Amino acid sequence: MDVAQLKIFSRVARLSSFSGAARELSISQSQASRAVAELEAELGVALLARTTRAVVATEAGAEYLARIEPVLDQLDEAEQSVRQGELRGTLRVGMPTSAGAREIIPRIPGFAELHPRLELQIIMGDQHQDLVREAVDVAIRIGSLPDSSATARLLTAYPRVIVAAPSYLDRFGRPTSPAELRDHRIVAGPSGGVSTAWTFLRAGQSEVAEVAKASALFSDNEGTVSAATAGMGIASIGYWSCRSELSDGRLVRLLPDWDTVPTKVYAYFPLGKATRFAARAFIDFLAAQLDAERHSSASA
Repeated sequence: MDVAQLKIFSRVARLSSFSGAARELSISQSQASRAVAELEAELGVALLARTTRAVVATEAGAEYLARIEPVLDQLDEAEQSVRQGELRGTLRVGMPTSAGAREIIPRIPGFAELHPRLELQIIMGDQHQDLVREAVDVAIRIGSLPDSSATARLLTAYPRVIVAAPSYLDRFGRPTSPAELRDHRIVAGPSGGVSTAWTFLRAGQSEVAEVAKASALFSDNEGTVSAATAGMGIASIGYWSCRSELSDGRLVRLLPDWDTVPTKVYAYFPLGKATRFAARAFIDFLAAQLDAERHSSASA
């Protein structure tokens, strides 16, 4: 069996695209199409259903894909293990837009320098992503995880903070307790949700505070941060998404004597045990960076 054919079929099936697989593998679209056609002819079965809009694995193709991918991953790992740590090929990483741009991407250059022959493809978005369909090798996920056969690794946790701009506080005053939030304007994004109650912690006790219905909702966290910075209202935002605004005074942290439920950051592996070697190496690097920052902050 031609391993190159199997790799091409795997990427076409995962990306649902001959052109996408061809770009990723640095071959022509006709080469990708011919390789899959030859594999189908050898097996005597159609692996992909081709339409004018999409390429979808047939029932036989889906079963074949599930069986060959662990083998391809083992071959990939064996190849990487004899290259003395050098990684090659393509690594697709998914991450949320705000936390990704502000906190994850700035940590990537060191990894890229270690592995100059590895191509990184970053898929960003705050909305739901079909990680398997988009052929994501590993995703950075913030908050709760969906139940699935995938595996996850806890990387770190950071606080959620209640923030507002000085201009807003000058106009409407500063709340001194969670209960006063119901009298203020609220802006919210996907991570803040549309709930009308926020949970606070103090001295081991939790308190659920009613808040006003959000006057503005945003599809990504950057919109929420921008709105809060512009003085539109109070927001509950993950610290990673507003660290710089708090540092330079564009946002002010409110209710500092109250804690909120920490936000957890996970590495999420859609293919579970079949995760590629490069994806695990990337997460090991990122985890080491985050651990070093935590230890530095603790000793400061």
